[in-house]
Amino acid sequence: MDQRAFGRTGLTVPALGFGAMQLGDPRLHEDEAADVLNGVLDLGLTLVDTARSYGLSEERIGRHLARRRDEFVLSTKVGYGVDGVRDWTYECVMAGVDAARNRLRTDVIDVVHLHSCDIGLLRAGEVSRALERCRELGKLRVAAYSGDDAALGFAIESGAFGSVQASVNLCDQQSLEALPNAQRRRLGTIAKRPLAGRPWAGSRPSLDAAESEYHRRFRALREAGLAPDFADWDAAALRFAAYAPGVDCVIVGGTRLRHLEKNAAAVSSGPLGPEQEAAIRRAFAAVGTDWRGLI
Repeated sequence: MDQRAFGRTGLTVPALGFGAMQLGDPRLHEDEAADVLNGVLDLGLTLVDTARSYGLSEERIGRHLARRRDEFVLSTKVGYGVDGVRDWTYECVMAGVDAARNRLRTDVIDVVHLHSCDIGLLRAGEVSRALERCRELGKLRVAAYSGDDAALGFAIESGAFGSVQASVNLCDQQSLEALPNAQRRRLGTIAKRPLAGRPWAGSRPSLDAAESEYHRRFRALREAGLAPDFADWDAAALRFAAYAPGVDCVIVGGTRLRHLEKNAAAVSSGPLGPEQEAAIRRAFAAVGTDWRGLI
């Protein structure tokens, strides 16, 4: 797996990392979770991204990967969900980082994101100061922000963060204007949602609002005859996101190692060809560039 510098952080990340949201499902057997997590590292997906809201994910990463802690970059997200503390306060971020360290069984978390808080909270600065204080205390290495739209732009320009995470996929390309700016400022960058909920597979969208929107957009493109024709849409989507300008690492989830192996092979095959890339750009340019209001 291609390894890339992660901004000015001193960390190195793979072109493809692992998003551990689905690993938090309590219906997944503990032995299966262990196999997936260890298999992920064996495949070279050496950035593991989780969050407080991902069920059992943090606990399982701590339980099954603590002994391999020096083999991967560990990323999580905070800002909410601490008993007895109001969400999105200085105290909540401070306590949330400590709780995450305990669940993940590590003294230091490599990257900790504010998890999609709005631009008003970022401007107020309280939560950003808390994250920076945790960094000063040695509890985390990189203070980060995960989110999109105007809040992402503000986070990049603010100077308060060492990295950002944003949505990048065939159906949502608005962050491709912001992430090159982040790289110019030497911030690390992570692209999330690269498969967009796989609308090309004909599956029904989840209850997730973003995935429902991606399905709506893709359906409209296909009905209008604008969608490119790829033999393997998953591979095309991953290659598009992983080699997009401004992207250091793209994360993909799952609970089946055979699927992750296929995804790793797709990203390792390199970027899309110029004709494929142009087909994607033409299709989405035909419906406008305001991705928030697409179709």
